[in-house]
Amino acid sequence: MRNTRLHVVAAALALAATPLLAQAPAAPPPGSGTQDLAKKLSNPVASLISVPFQANWEYGVGPEEKTRFFLNFQPVMPFSLNEDWNLIARVIVPVLSQPPLVAGGEATFGVSDLTASFFFSPARSKIVWGVGPALLLPTTADPFLGTEKWAAGPTVVVLKQAGPWTVGALANHLWSYGGADDRPDVNQTFLQPFLAYATKTGYTFTLNSEATGNWEAADGEEWTVPSTSPCRRSPGSASDRSAWASAPATLSRSPKRAPPGRCAPS
Repeated sequence: MRNTRLHVVAAALALAATPLLAQAPAAPPPGSGTQDLAKKLSNPVASLISVPFQANWEYGVGPEEKTRFFLNFQPVMPFSLNEDWNLIARVIVPVLSQPPLVAGGEATFGVSDLTASFFFSPARSKIVWGVGPALLLPTTADPFLGTEKWAAGPTVVVLKQAGPWTVGALANHLWSYGGADDRPDVNQTFLQPFLAYATKTGYTFTLNSEATGNWEAADGEEWTVPSTSPCRRSPGSASDRSAWASAPATLSRSPKRAPPGRCAPS
């Protein structure tokens, strides 16, 4: 059983901090700008362009129990449709380096399947929410790096921000509708509840989970449930366009066998 995971966000968030609706707010009190930016970074559908890079290490992978590394390139691009609605596009491109997953196999390296999500979100709402389609694109033919399946389904995010707190959840479900006939169908749920606290100095403390349910798996092996507690440091000034975060992670539930490849969450 794969029972140990170290999740590290190594170089997070090269920012082009551009709100969708340009307004002229009153001068904020000292420190509030940094805290507001930290809160926006906790909002998956914020009106902020961001380019996160998320580096992850997993231990105990494959029959030789070696280490797998994957880097997620995750640009977020908001667009203003009109005064009432925004469209937020989120893309995840995983790059994997992993040991053999079967006895006698070879190590593999390359790009895994691409996931794209599109959220239609109201520009003004007391409770932040967005809904739209999610797509899985088979960008690799290596059976150990991707599914070789085309998949689509709904995605939704709901969150509430009050003072320094952010609480919410993001979810999607993907069904395959085409691709290689000799590969298993994709029937997968992703669920990410999160709770974040943003300080006035730009630090954000988060508790979340990125649970994946594979409904094609054997009974009792459907869910993989990692829990993470990242700490993120937001940019300290308008000229500073980067932030960083790091977090250990543990698997509270995982299947006995790791799946061939990994479908990255949206």
